[in-house]
Amino acid sequence: MKIGAHYLGNGKCEFVVWAPLLDQVQLKFVSLHKKNIPMGKDTKGYWKAVVEGVFPGTLYFYALDEERDRPDPASHFQPEGVHGPSQVVDHNAFDWEDGNWRGISLSEMIMYELHVSTFTEEGAFESIIPRLDDLMDLGINAIEIMPVAQFPGERNWGYDGAYPFAVQNSYGGPDGLKRLVNECHKKGMAIILDVVYNHLGPEGNYLWDYGPYFTDKYKTPWGKAINFDDAYSNEVRNFFIENALHWFRNYHIDALRLDAIHGISDLSAKPFLQELAEKVEEFSLKEGRKFYLIAESDLNDSRIIKPRDLGGYSIDAQWCDDLHHSIHTLLTGENEGYYMDFGKIGHLVKSFREGYVYSGQYSEYRKRSHGNSSKDRPAAQFIVFSQNHDQIGNRMFGERVSRQVSFESLKLAAGAVLLSPYIPLLFMGEEYGEETPFLYFVSHSDPDLIEAVRKGRKEEFRAFKWGGEPSDPQGIETFVRSKIKWGKRYEGKHKVLLDFYKCLIKLRRTIPALCNLDKGNLDVCGLEDKKVLFMKRWKDESKIFLVFNFNNVDISLTAPLTEGVWEKILESSDTKWNGPGTFLPEEITHGNEITMRSQSLVLYMKEGTE
Repeated sequence: MKIGAHYLGNGKCEFVVWAPLLDQVQLKFVSLHKKNIPMGKDTKGYWKAVVEGVFPGTLYFYALDEERDRPDPASHFQPEGVHGPSQVVDHNAFDWEDGNWRGISLSEMIMYELHVSTFTEEGAFESIIPRLDDLMDLGINAIEIMPVAQFPGERNWGYDGAYPFAVQNSYGGPDGLKRLVNECHKKGMAIILDVVYNHLGPEGNYLWDYGPYFTDKYKTPWGKAINFDDAYSNEVRNFFIENALHWFRNYHIDALRLDAIHGISDLSAKPFLQELAEKVEEFSLKEGRKFYLIAESDLNDSRIIKPRDLGGYSIDAQWCDDLHHSIHTLLTGENEGYYMDFGKIGHLVKSFREGYVYSGQYSEYRKRSHGNSSKDRPAAQFIVFSQNHDQIGNRMFGERVSRQVSFESLKLAAGAVLLSPYIPLLFMGEEYGEETPFLYFVSHSDPDLIEAVRKGRKEEFRAFKWGGEPSDPQGIETFVRSKIKWGKRYEGKHKVLLDFYKCLIKLRRTIPALCNLDKGNLDVCGLEDKKVLFMKRWKDESKIFLVFNFNNVDISLTAPLTEGVWEKILESSDTKWNGPGTFLPEEITHGNEITMRSQSLVLYMKEGTE
């Protein structure tokens, strides 16, 4: 069932809203001289009306039981914010130029996560467009945008969205997003959108007035859970399934990143996530190209990404936090909060081999066994990173990795992600060592809510025992401090790091052994006492050998190589990359002893048969 306002052309518009428990719903137009128009109710609780004389740009509310006027919960645009009227949008009016676009295979993507209003000074969709060429030059072919559903005010990470179908007005609204997607596709870039199906933001959320969108069966950090398995849940599911298809259909989005699906409570025989995946698959078949779903989950549950015939949900891929935690703890030595479960070379070895580090073992942080095995899941189902918005922004001071570790360690982290057998994701500015923080910020209007957010953030940091006071989430200066300084990429060490990232991505794309995302063509082992990890990858005649030294001192060791001559392709400690210089030969063979610089990586390659 389609919901919301759908412009049919020639001044005719259809309105559909679900409100099963109400006795009367009327259309109230703000910008037209029309009386309130009664709507008809069907057996499932959908109220419908087709109205003449309604054109794109028309503002409207729904009048509920003659008691209150509310925006459309499936509004496609809120030009006056979360408390204002909804606006009719004609999605057929945009002149798309991506008719030949067929998408990019997930396994070929190099992802770049960005936040619209801190990525540029202007903070709008259109201001991203001039930077696409730089991202392409870096090697990026897919940008991932943090949520754009309408949130209160002008400053927010996006996870306080109250209108899942409406594009944030301060970012440029529907046309702004479409222009960005259109330009991405013309340049050969995919675009991924972060969506939130586990909760809605507290301010401007009027779903309560319409029907049983929420249930008190479960407790969540945000209050009542969204109703995915209680009475009336069929139509709640329809709301969010229609939302996913809305982004694919009306905005040509290539993939959706499903935020924190562990926050979705659902004990039904066919979980919502499985039904969502089925509907997206049907849509893909109809459209003749693949649209993807990517989950964020801390459950370490492989059912999420297993196919339905193996009892899974058939979500295409998921973020892999375990690899991040493994890299981060080795580089920083942090061991508080969830980082207490990591810190060994063996953790990184297992994550490179399988994906999940915790696949049923006891977690000290959780005080219970955690996860199941992902060993049989293809490498192309895992998105990996050394930093992202969560891992930076959920620190008390929002410090990026560039503020926590040495320049040599930044290169080591980059190599661990980009030369892994998984799909890499970079966070905006990472590629040149951006040093501005990425802090948590909001612009609510309710004083009580603002104070609750402040207290909630402090409570979140308690497990990490960070000293000091966090920045005020409501303060404009917190937001301004989080804007990246794009010009740094052309200067000094920042340009060197940028060139290093470009080199890594080029190697990943041009060496068959690195292009091949196959766990079966992978061998990983480590030396725990030396904090060194060895990795071999191969594809037909192409073979690579990697050594990662996470130790703070130079290490001498014997490389575990087979016969033949291996040629050095890249070493992070080379003076070319502002390193201290190399001890390594240009070629090595079986039995050679080598000395690795501290916090460094080296890539050797061999082609041809033994």
